[in-house]
Amino acid sequence: MYVITAPTSTIGRLVVDDLLDRGEKPRLVTRDASRLAPGVRERAEIVEGSHGDEAVIDRACADAEAVFWLAPDDGDAPSTEAAYVNFTRPAAQAFARHGVRRVVAVTALGRGTPLAEHAGAVTSSRAMCDLIAASGVNFRAVACPSFMHNLLNHVRSIREQGLFFMMADPDLKAPTVAARDIAATAVSLLLDGTWTRSGEVACLGPEDLSPNDMARIVSEVLGTEVGYRQIGGAAFKERMTGFGMTEGMAQGLVDMFEAKNRGLDNAEPRTAGSTTPTTFRQWCEEVLKPAMTG
Repeated sequence: MYVITAPTSTIGRLVVDDLLDRGEKPRLVTRDASRLAPGVRERAEIVEGSHGDEAVIDRACADAEAVFWLAPDDGDAPSTEAAYVNFTRPAAQAFARHGVRRVVAVTALGRGTPLAEHAGAVTSSRAMCDLIAASGVNFRAVACPSFMHNLLNHVRSIREQGLFFMMADPDLKAPTVAARDIAATAVSLLLDGTWTRSGEVACLGPEDLSPNDMARIVSEVLGTEVGYRQIGGAAFKERMTGFGMTEGMAQGLVDMFEAKNRGLDNAEPRTAGSTTPTTFRQWCEEVLKPAMTG
């Protein structure tokens, strides 16, 4: 039995679809089963509730061979430590109690990098992985830089202002990765029963691009001029809290982006094994452009 948490998330949904296409019947842990597509509900086992809830995750892990673990984006959490580490603690205990053979989680880059020690969400995500590994299960962390799909949060500003806004240095070239490639890596690890102990698999995409490079590519794909504007940490935090995010979570994101601007995502060397296939241009053509015109 393969247990998938956050199955309606961008990455989790792709993991579920891949497993279903392979003829598997995964067990999905979801707060709201109505958000699952009918075709998915019919072919999967459903455990309804939060995977941070002790009783829910205990029920989900019964007879589980492998678990895909993804901590949800929780803007209501008081801190990134609460959102990642505290949320995951009941699951780590359940993994050990039920003898789950493999756990695969999505996390950030930064293992062994001083920049990751005070990097907000990154630091907490890494601590989450340490907690899972300490449970004694065979564990793999799929370590990623910034996600290409984060740009979907800027569809409205691109459409209305011809701009997207981030904290990133406009000229800093860094890796980004497509959700489909993260999901493919996770599924491969879930299905592979040969690996043991704890380790990490990096997903770095095929290229390093700056926000200005991204703006140029977006402009070419959309056929209209799109620019990039950097915003400072204080303005970013105010924007996030204005959307309802807690002070602690907003500060955790600011700390993360400041660490990325100091080179956090550039510390991991790209190798043949960590080079995932989807280019940013391909992602723009296949995902961003339809979202802009839809």
